[in-house]
Amino acid sequence: MSDMYNNQGQGESFYQWTPYDDGRQPKKPKKQKTFLNKIGQTALVALVFGLIAGITFESVVTVSHKMFGRDVDIEQTQTSDDESGPVTSTDTTEGATTVSNIDIATDVSDITGNVLPAIVQVTNVGLVEYQTFFGTYQQEVNQAGSGIIISQDDKNIYIATNNHVVSGAETLTITFSDGEAVEGTIKGTDSSCDLAVVSVPVKKIPEKTLSTIKIATLGDSDKVDVGEFAIVVGNAMGYGTSVTTGIVSAKDREVSVEDDAGNVVNNKLIQTDAAVNPGNSGGALLNAKGEVIGIVSVKLVDTRTEGMGYAIPISFAWDIIKQMIDNDEVSALDASYLGIAGYDVTAEDAEKYDVPLGIYVMKVAKDSGAEAAGIEEKDVITSFNGRTVTSFSTLDNIMKYIPAGTTVDVTVAKASNNYKEETVQVTLTHKAEDMR
Repeated sequence: MSDMYNNQGQGESFYQWTPYDDGRQPKKPKKQKTFLNKIGQTALVALVFGLIAGITFESVVTVSHKMFGRDVDIEQTQTSDDESGPVTSTDTTEGATTVSNIDIATDVSDITGNVLPAIVQVTNVGLVEYQTFFGTYQQEVNQAGSGIIISQDDKNIYIATNNHVVSGAETLTITFSDGEAVEGTIKGTDSSCDLAVVSVPVKKIPEKTLSTIKIATLGDSDKVDVGEFAIVVGNAMGYGTSVTTGIVSAKDREVSVEDDAGNVVNNKLIQTDAAVNPGNSGGALLNAKGEVIGIVSVKLVDTRTEGMGYAIPISFAWDIIKQMIDNDEVSALDASYLGIAGYDVTAEDAEKYDVPLGIYVMKVAKDSGAEAAGIEEKDVITSFNGRTVTSFSTLDNIMKYIPAGTTVDVTVAKASNNYKEETVQVTLTHKAEDMR
């Protein structure tokens, strides 16, 4: 895969941190996996990462070369006229960071001045292992990303970011717009759509900083029009918060990325030509009102392209973020179990065998919730608990918040009815031996 650039001319490959030794040599990216797909007959299918050969998608996290909290010119506009203090409600539909009636063709300072107090810098300090001739070597690495203050309650402030920004963290440091740095904790992650939530206890945040914090106002990404104005705000290159502008170039772009487990998953993202650089991951894509319409995630890296950044639509992301905020991951004792074995139906499989995208069921466990609900071999699961399922990775990320004993709606394309979809109710049992 191509290397992401940074100000040292080195960088990272998608979804993996790039350590550097004293010789400044980047770590070789992991080879992409292939796996066995079966429908009627056995076929070895290599997963193609990206849209076409020679093009790769890369995360926009960077190795930090400077102390976080350092001001940049744009931050001179970050003080809001609103001196009333932070919003304490978890209702983000109010216009806390929204502006209107601004000449966006020449000046976005009013927009950024309102929004910057809702944007944070995320520093991930982790240990990276790599092999040398003399054995395994560990190195502590700082990675820079961004985050959006998305909600607050009496105990915590909640920050939305990307899963790849926080992945592998030993410690997380959140730097607010006034330069104050506080340790954060991962509240939840979903690798299948590259989302994460970080919580920061209110009691750890100085009162002066609390008085400047704002909760970002969310827009409706479903109503975004191609060609409308767009702003990217984030911790570009780890230097501190900066702003770039452009337009919404496209909607519902299918982008293939690799999750933590090495599985390739497909997501529909917003494309923008506003500059997206290393460190922007987890930052905000805004409309002309200053509303968040997306969470910046990846950019297209290729010698033939320029200005192709991507963001997760906020209307899709919010339900997943809210689940992470409202729920804790269940313990191993309470972990739920659907009761199937199978594999992911890829886009290539779907076209070749005329079946829908989802999870192809190869086996159903006896006395499981799936069996009781009438799920059968050769069926394809397309939705689980109200969320579209395209892979086991997605299913696992949903189920880790749902305890055994819960009844959920599952949409199944029935093989016995020409793969016509029907919704059944499944009562999840306690997790049994993994069948996959």
